[in-house]
Amino acid sequence: MTEIKSAWDRVLLARHKNRPTAKYYIDNVFDDFIELHGDRYYGEDKAVMAGLAVIQDIKCTVVAQVKGENTYENIEKNFGMTHPEGYRKALRLMKQAEKFNRPIICFVDTPGAFCGIGAEERGQGEAIAKNLINMISLKVPIISIVIGEGGSGGALALSISDKFAMLKNSIYSILSPEGFASILWKDASRAKEAAEIMKLTAFDLQKYHIIDDIIKEPEGGAQEDPKQCAFNIRNYILKSLDELKKSSVEEVVNNRYKKFRNMDNYWLNQTPSL
Repeated sequence: MTEIKSAWDRVLLARHKNRPTAKYYIDNVFDDFIELHGDRYYGEDKAVMAGLAVIQDIKCTVVAQVKGENTYENIEKNFGMTHPEGYRKALRLMKQAEKFNRPIICFVDTPGAFCGIGAEERGQGEAIAKNLINMISLKVPIISIVIGEGGSGGALALSISDKFAMLKNSIYSILSPEGFASILWKDASRAKEAAEIMKLTAFDLQKYHIIDDIIKEPEGGAQEDPKQCAFNIRNYILKSLDELKKSSVEEVVNNRYKKFRNMDNYWLNQTPSL
C-alpha cells in the first residue's frame, strides 16, 4: 500500500495502471446501462462511453471519459484523450436527456483533449466551448465526478454541473504537471515540484471552492477495493439526486449559473492588483 505524503503521490495514484476506469463504475454503480454511439456529424469516439442508465429506479443519462484496462484498450480509446466527436456525442446525449427529463451523470478521467492535427481540423476548441455553453443552461440536474485525471479543457467540457465531486486521490488541473514544468521552467523533469504548486488535489480544490465534495476511496487508492469505491460513488449520486430534486427546474438552472459566477467573483477577489 502506497503511503500518501504529497500531491505527486496523488498524481501517481490517479494514473495508476490498475485504477478502476469509468467502464468499471458504470458496470458497478448503475443497475442497467445501454450504450449509445456516434455524434451524428463525423463518427464514434471510443474515449467517451455514453448512454442510458438506471440507478435505484431513476432513469438517467451517463457520459464518461474512459481509459482502457490494458495496452490494447488504451490504444483503442486513445488513452482517454477525447476527440471533438466525443464531446459532440456527449452533448447530443445531454440534450436528449433534457428532452426526456433525465438527470445527467458525468465521469471525468482524461489527461486532456486530444491535441492532434485531425482533432483541430474537426473543431476541438469549438466542440469543448459548445459543451460549456450548453451545460450551463440544461434544464435537468447534472452531477460530475472526477475519478482519475482531470486535465485541461478536455476535463472541463464535462464539469459544468450542479454537484461537482472528486474521488479522494483524483486530480484536476489546467494541464499535466509535466506540461506545467515544461512551460514554467523548460524542464519536464520538475513535474513533482510542479504538482505541489498547482493545487490539483481534491483537498486543494475544495478549499478554493472549485469542487463541492470529496468522495472517499480506500487507503492506498481505489484499486485496493474497487467495489467499495463504486459503492461510495453510487451513494453520492443517489444522495445528490435526492437533494437536487427538491428544487424546481428553474432553481436548479439558476443555482448552477450563480455557482459558477460566484466562483469567478471569488477568484477575482483573490487576485492581487498589479
